Amino acid sequence: MPSLSSLNKEISACRKCPRLVAWREEVARVKRKAYINEEYWGKPVPGFGDENAKVLVVGLAPGAHGSNRTGRQFTGDASGNFLFPALHRAGFANQARAESRSDGLLLKNMYITASGRCAPPDNKPTLEELNNCQPYLEAELKIVNPKVIVCLGRIAFERILKIYGIKDAKYKFSHGACYQRSTANWLLCSYHPSQQNTSTGRLTAEMFDAIWKQARALLSLVS
Repeated sequence: MPSLSSLNKEISACRKCPRLVAWREEVARVKRKAYINEEYWGKPVPGFGDENAKVLVVGLAPGAHGSNRTGRQFTGDASGNFLFPALHRAGFANQARAESRSDGLLLKNMYITASGRCAPPDNKPTLEELNNCQPYLEAELKIVNPKVIVCLGRIAFERILKIYGIKDAKYKFSHGACYQRSTANWLLCSYHPSQQNTSTGRLTAEMFDAIWKQARALLSLVS
């Protein structure tokens, strides 16, 4: 079994999806005016966090001018600006700020990854692209061996079900839905902290805080 370090190097070098390679590199070359003087990452974005984590968080895919710019999951965009303060309040992060890979952010008992590793046009990876990325997520699950998996959004939830071969109709996505896959593994669902959800009130800070409190409660059941 590879280490997370070697796996992340493999992820960062991936060029499996021509559409995504072209898009992520074009965005990194053209840049957004606000970040015109920054060097964009422009590659697949690996997971990050505590390598001994019992909580694994799965998102969708990097934002074009967020993770595709900074090279770290949920860092440098509106989704991260909503996520990391919540993780800090819940004690999973040492700070609420997430701006760059060198900002000092550390995760405690948590590893953050995604269903897709490259920024997709319109934030919509294709099924084939998600399938191409799936072996990386499978490897992370084996290496980290989390006790609680938090799925941010329906796509992440359905990808986890696919990996575990779960076809039970009772497994349905909704905010706060929680399922016990085995005696030592829980699946917890949350709306994705995208600006589309947070700016409309579909996902509030209180709703999001409740997810991380529940994740901590589930940890106490499997520790």
